[in-house]
Amino acid sequence: MNSAKLLFITGVSSGFGQALAKEALKAGHRVVGTVRTEQAKQAFDALAPGQSFGHILDVTHVAAIDTLVATIEQEIGAVDVLVNNAGYGHEGVMEESPLSEARHQFDVNVFGAIAMIKAFLPYFRARRAGRILNITSMGGFITMPGISYYCGSKFALQGISETLSKELKPFNIFVTAVQPGSFRTDWAGRSMVRSARTIRDYDASFNPIRETREKRSGHQPGDPAKAASAMLQLINSPEPPVSLLLGSDAVQLVREKLQQMQHDIDHWETLSRSTDG
Repeated sequence: MNSAKLLFITGVSSGFGQALAKEALKAGHRVVGTVRTEQAKQAFDALAPGQSFGHILDVTHVAAIDTLVATIEQEIGAVDVLVNNAGYGHEGVMEESPLSEARHQFDVNVFGAIAMIKAFLPYFRARRAGRILNITSMGGFITMPGISYYCGSKFALQGISETLSKELKPFNIFVTAVQPGSFRTDWAGRSMVRSARTIRDYDASFNPIRETREKRSGHQPGDPAKAASAMLQLINSPEPPVSLLLGSDAVQLVREKLQQMQHDIDHWETLSRSTDG
């Protein structure tokens, strides 16, 4: 077995965070997991006493993050892997969706992750070691109707991850954006925030999409436990990729977009090149 590591995972109450925490504990690693309630903290502590450490944190309360990270480093040990998993999906036609929902989507999915990374980087850099996994999405590269705020947040985190991987490579710190497709998590179910329908023009195009997404919740092809296993392999890889797709649907949809992009680049190349001075 690879040497035991200390992982810090945000959002371990459900979904990928919970699956990864359980698989990591089974593999003999120690896990610090953030949760939102005292009940969830106690449940996580009880998973593997002495190995699992729950801490209450809302990643949008950025003022609390530096103190928590310092406490973990001093009291539990040097963190080897940061996993930015905390996040949620917003669904709604953009014209119908309040701007406040866009701000909150970015506060959780983007700014929360940035704050976590910034808190850990001084420790990782001093040790010249560290791994960062940012759970983005295939929606950080492909898009679908009704999730513009979500895709926008994941595109942002994807770009930040790819840039960071270049900035941190000299310090032996590896950053990977994990891009899952459709998995059997709560993403499209209880975790999703849905804006109300108000504009009839969108009924024909969007209502079937919303209904299909709700019906598929819990029946998606991806197995979160297998995703967790894949992420553990990633953590143990000496040369992890900058991005890793998870799920056959993610592979297919990203390939289709790349083909369309190549077609558009070729078709419009003359116009694209015409702007050079």
